[in-house]
Amino acid sequence: MKILLPDSTPLDPALPEGVEAVRYPVAAPVPEEHRDAEVLVVWGNAGADLHAVAGRMPRLRWVQTLAAGPDVVLTAGFPDDVVVTSGAGLHDGPVVEHALALVLALLRRLPAALAAQAEHRWARELGGLQPLHPEGAVTTLIGARVLVWGFGSIGQTLAPVLRSLGASVRGVARSAGERGGFSVVAEDGLAGELAHTDVLVMILPSTPDTARALDTDRLAALPPHALVVNVGRGSTVDEPALVAALAGGRIGGAALDVTDVEPLPADSPLWDAPGLLLTPHAAGGRPVGADELLAANLAAFVAGGELRNVVPRD
Repeated sequence: MKILLPDSTPLDPALPEGVEAVRYPVAAPVPEEHRDAEVLVVWGNAGADLHAVAGRMPRLRWVQTLAAGPDVVLTAGFPDDVVVTSGAGLHDGPVVEHALALVLALLRRLPAALAAQAEHRWARELGGLQPLHPEGAVTTLIGARVLVWGFGSIGQTLAPVLRSLGASVRGVARSAGERGGFSVVAEDGLAGELAHTDVLVMILPSTPDTARALDTDRLAALPPHALVVNVGRGSTVDEPALVAALAGGRIGGAALDVTDVEPLPADSPLWDAPGLLLTPHAAGGRPVGADELLAANLAAFVAGGELRNVVPRD
């Protein structure tokens, strides 16, 4: 059995007897001589390159993406009988770090401090004696109401970190209940939650149902001081609506690690939107524990057992 490992990250999983690992370049479609592989591991591949081989690997039975969101693989056109597994759980730590950094940067007004630094100006309005809860702004996690929209593995890792810093945290998912000790509301109750939200953190996947999920109406439901952070997928935010909300002072600020089109075009209005902090899809990019996941799934695959992180293909 042949498994193809991408050259985009160091991988050395334990291999069951009879399994041969071959490293392939992700900057192009899978080479012709390796299209007889039964297993394909994906990380950093272009969607077009996956589409080019999706129907041309006759022995392929399983695709393992190291990405938390499998959207690139699902839209590539692999046959329905090819099992797809995701990298859910591999990015919890790095993405949580970045999400927290963006939240704190907005709360502690670091973009304004950097602008003042560029002007060689000591920004007295940002320092010195400050109220903990100023009127019309949120500047601390202490007592802040944080809503995490997309309460999967990453969201459930982020929530206790935010709570440890004094925030009151609730999740939003497709169904209500309790996850990881946190109250979770269903998406049909989102509007009521937004009205009482100080910080909205979005960690949604890219699906037809989540396209432009944060739209004009939902932005309008937020308080004028609310901050928005997106570390999920860029397609989940209505970008013109966000720019309009920022320009009109209808929300307090935003930070995006992802955009609908990446790289972000130089003429995008996002670059100059007031109160917007941009990072270049930097939250993930470093799967942690990939070898262990691959080894466990390979062992299960060879034994005919159940794989971890199987993605429904309906």
